[in-house]
Parts: sequence; structure tokens; C-alpha cells
Amino acid sequence: MAGLIRREDIATVRERARIEEVVGTYVTLKAAGVGSMKGLCPFHDERTPSFHVRPQLGLWHCFGCDEGGDVISFVQKIDHLPFTEAVEHLAAKAGVQLRYEDGGNGRPREEPGRRQRLIEAHRVAEEFYAAQLDSPGAATGRQFLAERGFDRAAAATFGVGYAPQGWDHLVRHLRGRGFTEAELTLSGLVSQGNRGIYDRFRGRLLWPIRDITGETVGFGARKLFDDDPGPKYLNTPETPIYKKSQVLYGLDLAKRTIAKERRVVVVEGYTDVMAAHLAGVGTAVATCGTAFGTDHVRIVRRLLGDSADAAAGVMFSSGATRGGEVIFTFDGDAAGQKAALRAFEEDQRFASQTFVAVGPDGLDPCDLRLQRGDAAVRELVSSRQPLFAFAIRSVLAQLDLATAEGRVAALRSGAPVVAGIRDRALRAEYARELAGWLGMDEPTVRRAVQAAERSVGRSGGPDAPDRGERAQGNGYPARRPEGRGAGPSYGRDSDSGRPGAYREDPVAKLERQVLEVVLQLPQHALGAGFDTLAPDTFTVPAYRGVHDAIRAAGGTTAYGQQVERLAAQAASADAARHAAAWWAEQVRENAVGPVAGVITELAVAPLPEDRAEALAGYAQGVLVALIRMGLTREIADVKGRLQRADPNDPGYAQIFTDLMTLENRRRALSRD
Repeated sequence: MAGLIRREDIATVRERARIEEVVGTYVTLKAAGVGSMKGLCPFHDERTPSFHVRPQLGLWHCFGCDEGGDVISFVQKIDHLPFTEAVEHLAAKAGVQLRYEDGGNGRPREEPGRRQRLIEAHRVAEEFYAAQLDSPGAATGRQFLAERGFDRAAAATFGVGYAPQGWDHLVRHLRGRGFTEAELTLSGLVSQGNRGIYDRFRGRLLWPIRDITGETVGFGARKLFDDDPGPKYLNTPETPIYKKSQVLYGLDLAKRTIAKERRVVVVEGYTDVMAAHLAGVGTAVATCGTAFGTDHVRIVRRLLGDSADAAAGVMFSSGATRGGEVIFTFDGDAAGQKAALRAFEEDQRFASQTFVAVGPDGLDPCDLRLQRGDAAVRELVSSRQPLFAFAIRSVLAQLDLATAEGRVAALRSGAPVVAGIRDRALRAEYARELAGWLGMDEPTVRRAVQAAERSVGRSGGPDAPDRGERAQGNGYPARRPEGRGAGPSYGRDSDSGRPGAYREDPVAKLERQVLEVVLQLPQHALGAGFDTLAPDTFTVPAYRGVHDAIRAAGGTTAYGQQVERLAAQAASADAARHAAAWWAEQVRENAVGPVAGVITELAVAPLPEDRAEALAGYAQGVLVALIRMGLTREIADVKGRLQRADPNDPGYAQIFTDLMTLENRRRALSRD
């Protein structure tokens, strides 16, 4: 068994795996001041972004859930990987050859991390299936694609392949590439029979299902032959790398367009995704054999970058929201309406405006493109209607509104749907809409809606919080004020050693600002006197622990020396950035217990000054202020000693000299 990964290789992975790129595949990051980015936290529900990334230091921290760390810890947490597998995953992406402590040049090929082996098996399988699409046996599959308007270029874009008929074509291919039976069984690419393993997919068209990073984690397979006893669509079963509730087909291709356009279009199948993209709707995605659920909501919200204003339903005069749009396309049949109503239940979790688009004559995007062209698909999306309105009118459509009995029944059926809208302003507006659709007076409808709220035990009365105002006790994080100069709310656990109790104290604030400068802008702290500060300069215990870690790492002098070393190397053109990341990691490694978490917070926290040209002045200002405060404390101590000393004592003169030295140093700082 290979040993531990060498420390220097881990450091290389941290350096080459750009944290903003890794995090950016899961979270839409936006600029948040000089050298800082922020977005919605992928680890807890929130409406206001509190997840910050400091690319220069390679660190991230969420001021909402108090999680933080480096690029390796992010991959560990987001992909649920142990440390070694997270490093191996990043190394593979960054092209770093890992070495292990047993002296070898790397793990033997049969012993890499489990996740990477499964990813590699799927990569090889995808290549195999794609090549088989050109084989004589795939004629039916090629015909299927052609009849739906997809040429070979389209198939290649989406990685469409063909699983040949027979029992073990893929099994033999993967075994020839060194994969073991245990790995193949775990991958979900094979099935287990009385005589051993055999290909799970046979005689079918294959669509590779990729995660948000673009790695293939599973397949969706469409039946082609009548003698195939299996279902019309067959997907990869749940595996360590494939969770159907956590993937969206096409997301790897759509993610950047979704983030740019602030819109996602949810269609129902693989061919619908292909048709939408080819028609110019590059934001289309689809679920993989399951309903659109809570985990899908979280993925979409992170890409849309929903804001608190959008959560509250704030509208511009044009009718657009500050948040993104989620558009569901459904067939016009009963099954499609049922799917839309399920989406209505999930919509309450969105901080976006949610819509439904139903094709003319019930055509799905694939058939619509085939029959009426690309423009018709784009028109389908643009003709969307609000999901709330669709849900209510779907209920009303089942009843005869021409009779009094039908209208009363429609009121009883429609009122609970309106009552289910958590946004109070929208609830009131749809109560009025319902009154118009039923031809009833508004007070009667409002009373029916209020009665429906009470009957289902809702707490959504007039005093209930809007969607953007959820209290922490209801499963939503309490909103924290943000803006320029807003400091992080440290240490919600008083037992953690974190400085939350000192948050408002001006001395603690200054101490925090100095440590933020030293960790984030060490180049501006060099030669400013920080390294000469006494250990007791910091009064907050956690900040004193950070100061101890900085001193143990060699102080800012060590950072300056690292810059010089890297600058002397021809390959290190960006010496300052690499030195800053190295510096932050050195300080974190020298931290004791919970102090490491405080260091990460301080290293990532937004600074009160966000103008690049003013950072040096800001850094100098807070450093000088803390040094002057420390000198003032020393002067007070020396004056006390002087008052207690006997003027005739031989040591009196030395105490007086010390006092004058300190006074001169303080005056010099004031002049500077």
C-alpha cells in the first residue's frame, strides 16, 4: 500500500489548483472588493451571499455557516471526499504528478483513489460508446438521432454513443484497460448475473451524464429494439459518484450561460436538452430519471446567484426581477401538468421568479424544433407564464366555471393553492386574480384564502416573514447586514475561543483590522513594525493566538524572504501571489486548535477599504494606530514605574530614558 502524499506535492496542488476556478464550477462568484469574491454558500441555504473567496491566498470562508479552508478542504466538503482523494482529484485536474512517502514515483495505477478510478472508468466507457456509434450495428441508433434532427456533429457535442448488443463488449474493453471486477461492479456500468458480470447497457443509445465539473459520472440509455425487455429509458444506478437527485443533464454545458443570463430552462429529457441548445437556448438542463427536487433547487440557486431582493420578490418597473428566472417546460398532457404542480411545491424554495412554458399542441422542445424550427423553441421559452398562475389555472381547468356549483368548487380548490404562496404580496395579488378568474368578489375570495391558511396550519398570516425574511429557527439563516465596511460576525459559539463577544469593541476592531491586513496584504505590512509588537499587544484571546501563529511562522519577514526566493526563480513570474498563498498556509499550520478557523476568517474577510490605490494607506493607517496604542500602553506602564521609583535610585535614570524613548517613538509615528 502506498504511503502518504508528499507535503511538497500537496503544496504544489494548492498552488496550481486555482481556488476561484474550482469553487466557480459550483458557485457563481462575483467581485467583492480588491482581491475578493463572493457568492451563495454551497453548504447551507441563504439568500444573501456570505461565502467569500480570496484567490491570492487560496482560501475561502462562509460568514453564514462558519465553514472555511483552502481549495482541498472545499473539494473534500463539496464532493464528500477524504483528504487523499481530494488531493488526487485536484492533482489530476491540475496536471500534478503525485509522489508518496514510500519513495515511489506515484501510486500504482491499480491503487489510486476510488472516486478517480470510477471517473476514469466512465471516461473510458464514454470513449468506447462514442466510437461504437459509427459501427454497423448502430444504424438504428443513428436513424433515431437523424429522425429527431440531430446530425453527427450534434451527437459529438453531447457525447452521444451506442452500447452494442451482446453481453460483455464493455466489460472486456474495461478489463483490457486494467479495471478490476470490483471496480466495474461499483461503477454501475455492469450488472451481476449467475455467471458473473455483464454490460448493463446493451443495444441502446447512450447519453453521458456529467457533473457540474464536466466529469462523466453515469449514463442514460434509450431503448432502440423491440426485443429489448427493459424500460424505455435506463439510467446508471446510484453509485459513489452518481446521485440522480444531485445531477442535471446538460449542466456542464449550460452552467456559464445560466450564470450569465440569470436563467435556467428545465426540460424533461436528453433529446429536449439537445434540441434546446441547438435552437439557441443554451440554458436548458434536465433531471435524470427523477423529479426536480430540493437538491436540484440548491444547484440552480447557486448558479443563478439569487439575492435577498429577489427572494423578497422585488420587481423593477419593467417587471423583471433582480433574481434569475427558472422556466419549466412541460408537455401539455395530464402528466405534464402534474409535473408542473410538483414544481410549484418546490418553487417556495427559490428566490427567483419561476415560470412554466407549455408547447403548442403539447409538443416538447425536441418535437417542436423538428416540426417548426429553432425559432419555435425560442418562442416557447419567451412565452412562459408564472408558475403560480399556471398552478392555479390548472386546478380551475378541471371544473366547470359556467355553473355556480363549479365556481364554488373551484374556489375551494383554488384557495389552498393561493394560500400556499409564501410571498405575502404575491399571495394577495393572486387572490385578486383568482377572484377575476372565478367572477367572484375579492372579499369572498380573500376570506377563503385566509381560511385555507388556517386549515392547513400555516404560519403565513399577515405577520409571517416573506421568503427573504426567514428566521434561523425556520431553517433559513438569519440575514446579516452587508455592505462596504461590514465586518464578519465572528464566533457564534462562546466556547470556541472565537472573538464574537468583542465584535463591537473598538480596540478589538482595530486588532482585527490589523490582522486582516497582515494576512491579506503582507506586502504592506513589511517594515511597518508589526514584527516588533510584543506578545501581549493583542487583548482578545483569539487574536493573541493568531499573533502567536504569525510569529511562529516567522512574521512578515518570512513572507518577504519568500518573495525574494520566488522572484529569483525564472519560473515564478507571479512571486507575490505565490508568496502570499504560502504565507497564509504557513500561518494556518502554526495555529493551535480553533485559532486556525479564525485565521481563515481574517484572511478572507472583506476589508473596509475596497479601492486598490487606497489599500496601502489603509494598511499603514491601521498598523500605525495599533503600534501607537501599544506604545501608549507601554508609556503608561513606564510612567507608573517612574512614579513608584525613588529619584535617588540608580535605576531611576534608566526608567526615565526608557520613557523618553517611547515618547519619541510615538511622536515619530504621529508625524508620519
